[in-house]
Amino acid sequence: MFGLLRLVVVLLVVQTVAYIGLSLYSRAVRRGKLARWWEEKGKTGDKEAFVARGLRAYDKSFRRKLILGVYFVPWVLIAVLIYIVNFK
Repeated sequence: MFGLLRLVVVLLVVQTVAYIGLSLYSRAVRRGKLARWWEEKGKTGDKEAFVARGLRAYDKSFRRKLILGVYFVPWVLIAVLIYIVNFK
């Protein structure tokens, strides 16, 4: 039982680190794309306000929520593996 608890804790820590890393990377990529789009179109006005609005929209997007799969996919794979090993 202690081994299972240790597995769960380690997996949650690894998942949290992966989630934070992916979130920061994804947000940085989106920020870069917004800034690049601003420069390519030759827009005028406040570039930082444009990027901030774009990032607020990105925070509500489905793509951002897909990163939460970092928490669910490994547990589903573990459950499938346990099922296959025990019942097939």
